[in-house]
Amino acid sequence: MKSENIVQKIWALCHILRGDGISYHQYVSELTYLLFLKIAEENGAEQLLPPDYRWRDLARHPKEGLLGFYQEMLTHLGTSADSEVIRAIYAFPTTVFSHSENLHAVVDGIAKIGWNDVSGDRFGEIYEGLIEKSSQDVRSGAGQYFTPRALVNSMVRVSKPELGELIQDPAVGSGGFLITADRYLRSGKSKQAYRDNPPKYQGVEIEKNTRRICLMNTFLNGLDADIIHGDALTDDGRNLGSAKLVLANPPFGSKAGSRRALRADIPYRNTNKQLAFLQHIYLTLSYGGRAAVVLPDNVLFEDGVGRSVRQDLMAKCSLHTILRLPKGIFPGAGVKTNVLFFRKDDGVATRDVWFYDLRTNMPAFGKANALLDSHFEEFERVYGAEPGGTSQRRDQGENSRWRKLSREQIAQRGDNLNWLWLRDESSEQDASMQDPNEILVAIIGHLRSALSEIDALNSEVEGEDLQLNPVP
Repeated sequence: MKSENIVQKIWALCHILRGDGISYHQYVSELTYLLFLKIAEENGAEQLLPPDYRWRDLARHPKEGLLGFYQEMLTHLGTSADSEVIRAIYAFPTTVFSHSENLHAVVDGIAKIGWNDVSGDRFGEIYEGLIEKSSQDVRSGAGQYFTPRALVNSMVRVSKPELGELIQDPAVGSGGFLITADRYLRSGKSKQAYRDNPPKYQGVEIEKNTRRICLMNTFLNGLDADIIHGDALTDDGRNLGSAKLVLANPPFGSKAGSRRALRADIPYRNTNKQLAFLQHIYLTLSYGGRAAVVLPDNVLFEDGVGRSVRQDLMAKCSLHTILRLPKGIFPGAGVKTNVLFFRKDDGVATRDVWFYDLRTNMPAFGKANALLDSHFEEFERVYGAEPGGTSQRRDQGENSRWRKLSREQIAQRGDNLNWLWLRDESSEQDASMQDPNEILVAIIGHLRSALSEIDALNSEVEGEDLQLNPVP
């Protein structure tokens, strides 16, 4: 049985819980408790669980009193398991079940699935399939943090993870980038080579339930992963090592409202989370390291702090490639995005930036029109075999998707990296006319940048006032 079919069967069980008013996101979160127990039984990881608190104990329990036993089981796993990872997975557990009958129906439904037909290396895919299912449902709101698998695959393929590297994602979510990087490595290396020089993975996740899913996902896929519960933009990020490879899709939006201060080593401060994450990544990247980061369009053109961050990035790193992504791949967020590829070498700054436009004259992608690995084939070909962007490259001209700007040309543009050169044949407007929506987005971006700088300045002034005039 294909893992996709198992995902469909598990997803169908959600009908049992709809009557209790449980959301899709809550349902996926709850399923992780149950599926982890079942998959641990199937793949031999059950010995890490305390006796009498394993899948068979839950499945064999009478319907009467099942919910009480399940709640006791969750608490025991979170406090008494020998494995630190298991304790972290079940730390402070809560369940959305309110009736033993519904819990029994879901447990029975999971038990009846033909798990023997699924190979051990595909268990993690079941989690990813459920998360993807949840993201496709508008009501779940999960689409804002689910990165399309085809995009993740392409970023990993051109970045070429290596054995022994420390690979990080500072906004790790359910762990998709780390797991894809590990699969890439295992597919290209022998088991002995992997054991002799394994990669190390680190991630940071601010949302407790999402971190728990990530812990399960990395555990079931056999990754040596340290998943920190916290915010990489605060002092929590100081627990991260110096990475050789960073793969990330930081959350969209503003950090306004958070009472936790940005780390003091982030020099250009405002409430734009993407600009802060970009600084975090290029500052913590090790020399000889490389990064691939999904960022919205405003990072390419915002004035003020945005421009300062771009200048700093291009001075400290070689920003060698920008991939302009198609519309509609993040339907929950409604933003246009890019992937920035850069490497960090001692004394090597940006000389040329290569642009691949996968947006102009491309359809809008979404649930009805899926983004596929094949859409990235041409980009990966012109990117070249060298993960640091050092392959021989050729500008293919103004009618192509693959162009180059020198650092001097970028400076003449006011360090604006939002370069458009292709005529959009799908537009009804004349090519010389800019889309009013694009103009509005740019204006809003500039205004938001200015307001963010004012907000950051006010916060710093208030902090200084408190130090100079402490409350008695």
